[in-house]
Amino acid sequence: MFIHSSAFGLLGVAALLMPTASGACTREGLLAAANSYVEAVAAGKIDGLKLATSNFTYQENNKAADIKRGVLSQPLKIDLNRSTADTTACASYTMIISSGGPKPYVIATQIRHPGDDTSSISMIDTIAATTGSLFFNAKKTLGYIQQENWGTLAEADRPSRELLKKVGDSYLDMWTDAKAADSIPWGTNCERVEGSQLTKPCGGSLPRGGSSKNNIDRRYVIDETIGSVDILCSFQAVGNYPDSHEVRVEAGKVKYVHTVTV
Repeated sequence: MFIHSSAFGLLGVAALLMPTASGACTREGLLAAANSYVEAVAAGKIDGLKLATSNFTYQENNKAADIKRGVLSQPLKIDLNRSTADTTACASYTMIISSGGPKPYVIATQIRHPGDDTSSISMIDTIAATTGSLFFNAKKTLGYIQQENWGTLAEADRPSRELLKKVGDSYLDMWTDAKAADSIPWGTNCERVEGSQLTKPCGGSLPRGGSSKNNIDRRYVIDETIGSVDILCSFQAVGNYPDSHEVRVEAGKVKYVHTVTV
């Protein structure tokens, strides 16, 4: 997100770095739970979600909310959905685009599970952009993202967890750190989709500091097999905006950047 050319839960770093107790948090379990969320969005019903019976939290646009009154309260026609899985944090990230209907949406959701047990959901954390959000045009966004390849990376092309976190953090630091932009390994064919704005290559027209307010409350989902890091945050550098930034890294270079900002 770039205000000059375009325009946020304390779970972040702790959830990122904390290993699972026994390694039982599986990719299959995470993606199954993410799929149940996609089905719930399509149906507008939460019946199929295995929510934790205690200590469940629903957050929408960085505020605690009633899950029955948010984006899950009405059925949405889903044009595109894609999920990534973080077995270290026992969490997943799902992007959903619904471009039709009276209220279109681009939704960025992180789902978290208690401990290493994917049989229940402890938190659903959603950034839900709709008409009036920054550079919002769901049909244009859909058209851009449908052209992208988010397939599993070959072993040799997979970035490390550490690199993915560093790239994601450096991206969000560009508004406060004049050197952050040059620390990011931009790919020559990188594409940046901010709301409905497409920038190619995405390493051009970058902010280089200027704000005194850091982008805070960062919550991470990192998937090395896809080369993806998604960070939900409070985008404070230019205003208190609920925001999702997702970056894909292929063979050490940034390939795609997505932003969803409310």
